[in-house]
Amino acid sequence: MKLTLILLRRNRMPNGHIFRGKERLVKQVESKHLRRLKEDFAVEEQNMFYLRFPYLTEAESSGHAKALGKCEARREEVLGKHGKIFKEDVTLYERLQHLRVGEKWE
Repeated sequence: MKLTLILLRRNRMPNGHIFRGKERLVKQVESKHLRRLKEDFAVEEQNMFYLRFPYLTEAESSGHAKALGKCEARREEVLGKHGKIFKEDVTLYERLQHLRVGEKWE
């Protein structure tokens, strides 16, 4: 019995979940991991560069949409056939008006 447990121990693996807990298996850092991390940092730095120095200034960015007529087209798309962004305001009195049918003045 003890010999079987020793032979089937999976090369001295830790107890329980192998990547969590007190007796976890810690992966060794390899050169490919470091290279991948450097590449990720390079991509992130390039993205931050593009965000810091955009292609268009704020004035050019607001002006090109007007020149292309994008504002009006987008407004028509959003508003649709009704031409309203929000619904009309409805009061509680208007919502409950149907309950006042049997009320009579004397």
